[in-house]
Amino acid sequence: MITIDWFAFVQVFLAALTGAVIVVGFYALGLRLLVRGGRAPVVAPAEFTDAITIVSAKEARRAEKAAARAARRSPLTEGQKSIARVGAYGCFAMCGVAVLGGLLLIVFNH
Repeated sequence: MITIDWFAFVQVFLAALTGAVIVVGFYALGLRLLVRGGRAPVVAPAEFTDAITIVSAKEARRAEKAAARAARRSPLTEGQKSIARVGAYGCFAMCGVAVLGGLLLIVFNH
C-alpha cells in the first residue's frame, strides 16, 4: 500500500507558491520602476507570413508618442529616474537569481 506524506506535499506546495509569488512580484515591480524611470517598454508590431498584422505601424507610433508624452510629464527628477531604473534592473536580477536558485535545487537535490 502506498502512503502519501501530506505534510511534505503541503511544504512543497507552499514553497512553490511562495517562489512564484516572489518572482512575479519582483518582475512586476521591475516593470513598474522601469516605466517610472522613463523607459516604457514599447513592443514593435508583430507580423506573420500569410497572417494578419497584430498592431499596425500607426498604432505603434501612437503608443510610442504616448509613452514619450508620459515621460515628459513625469514629476520625477533625472536622479530619481536613474534610481528607479537601477531598482528595476535590481528587481530583474532578483528574478534571475530566484530562477537560477530553483534550477540549482532541482539539479543538486536528486
